[in-house]
Amino acid sequence: MAARRALAAAVAVALLAASASADSWLYEKFTTDGHVRADYNAQGQQVTSLILDRQSGGAFYSRQKYLYGVFSIQMKLIRGNSAGTVTSFYLTSGDGPGHDEIDMEFMGNSSGEPVVLNTNVWAAGDGKKEQQFYLWFDPAADFHTYTIIWNDRNVIFKVDDLFIRSFRRHADLPYPGVKPMSVHATLWDGSFWATQQGKVKVDWAGAPFVVSYRGYSADACTPDGDGRPLSCPAGTDRWMTRQLDAAEWGTVAWARKNYMHYNYCEDGWRFPQGFPAECSRN
Repeated sequence: MAARRALAAAVAVALLAASASADSWLYEKFTTDGHVRADYNAQGQQVTSLILDRQSGGAFYSRQKYLYGVFSIQMKLIRGNSAGTVTSFYLTSGDGPGHDEIDMEFMGNSSGEPVVLNTNVWAAGDGKKEQQFYLWFDPAADFHTYTIIWNDRNVIFKVDDLFIRSFRRHADLPYPGVKPMSVHATLWDGSFWATQQGKVKVDWAGAPFVVSYRGYSADACTPDGDGRPLSCPAGTDRWMTRQLDAAEWGTVAWARKNYMHYNYCEDGWRFPQGFPAECSRN
């Protein structure tokens, strides 16, 4: 009997190790910076934690750059008072003045207040395209899935199974469709901006602050050198031509009606000379 138990335990350990190896996405695909910890849960999933204290935050960013794809990750945000913190999952071509970027940023809040998800699209260095939503659930109680779908027609933002935004491409307007981008995740002190426009700062008595990531996936095309066609996975059509259907536009309308916190297309103070052209077209 003891031998059987020992054998069963050995098999379980082996299966967990194999599962963990298959899910070791962090160090295989990303470079880390600052406070980053990687562990495995009971199901063999790698769980990556970014940690923020007075000395440093944490980040990881992909070694590979992509040009179009579907990028998804599960996240569990900071418990309790997260005011002043910013957690992110985003794509960027770099830090230059003409860079492209697609953002999902989670702006922390005081205990009991809803967390704000900031979505933004940068094209040729112009990033004044924010739409912000209060999350309709507690993002610190469990993992939720956040997805960016990026193709040559639109950028789509998705939370769990609900589509919340589509930023469409227009031939005469800037769009992030030329510069390859890498995938980033960060946790940092955004006290100057994150909560109530910087009025509420990070309470360091609650540090360290921890955000957990798991289940990362990228179904995406990669550039294959200047002038060469993209290298794309099989079945690319399932997302390369993806646009929202009528029912999915319905969830966008639901999110806007019930949970929108800010819409750049309604901020006349910010755009006294008139709203950006896409505001009347999307």
